[in-house]
Amino acid sequence: MKFWKMNGAGNDFIVLNNLEEHLRAERFPHIAQVLCERHLSIGADGLMVVDAPTQGGDYKMLFFNSDGSMGEMCGNGARCICRYGYETGLAKDTQTVETTAGIVTGRRIDRRLYRIRLNDPSLIRLDCPVEVDGVRYACSYVELGNPGLPHAVIPYHGLKDADENELRELGRKIRRHSAFPKGANVNFYEIVGEDAVYERTFERGVEDFTYACGTGTGSLVAVLTLQGKVSGQGVRVDMTGGQLVIDAVRENSQITDLYLAGPTNIVCKGEVTDEDLAPAK
Repeated sequence: MKFWKMNGAGNDFIVLNNLEEHLRAERFPHIAQVLCERHLSIGADGLMVVDAPTQGGDYKMLFFNSDGSMGEMCGNGARCICRYGYETGLAKDTQTVETTAGIVTGRRIDRRLYRIRLNDPSLIRLDCPVEVDGVRYACSYVELGNPGLPHAVIPYHGLKDADENELRELGRKIRRHSAFPKGANVNFYEIVGEDAVYERTFERGVEDFTYACGTGTGSLVAVLTLQGKVSGQGVRVDMTGGQLVIDAVRENSQITDLYLAGPTNIVCKGEVTDEDLAPAK
């Protein structure tokens, strides 16, 4: 199998083109588990599979977390896949990508910078507090697309200096909190300036912090825009892997458009030779 390794603000992915590989769909979870294991294989936060469109898009993107579970969508992954689509001739500067959560449109800004329109929020609850170990945390809850990709948005004072292990344990408990039947990606944040936010995301399916989370960042800015804490225009969100920029269009109490822009990086291209990957039967 041929592959690309890409990252968007440190959120890293393995890309396989099933238009060429013709792999059976039931193999994808196992392939994701094997190839995404960092110490034993290529290593990544997730696997993205390019496949034939079925809804009139340029192509379909299937996303699998590193634990093999299927994800509804991935914002940074979609930005990377748009670059892949452009550079392999599957699409032009502006493209339409089919995802499990719905259609995503993407646009090439320059060689490395890509901007996508995220799936519309299908659910936003601004006041959804959660209790963990007797402590009550302010929380908002967002689902992007349909079926909705779940995100918890939680303010955290002193986030940059927070103890990593304590924050990870809190993220793990909130990720599986009974308030979120589907589980949730947990986005901790702190406002650090005008339209400037710092964020850490504990991701469902990775079960740890990732360097960035595009859908999480979009959900975060959607919440802060509705709360009047940011303008919604050109909101800069810094995280471990770099900076993403979000534009959230508000009409009354709704977010009608949500855009995510940021860098992409083609790390390497090659052929999978992993001997732990069981051959197709």
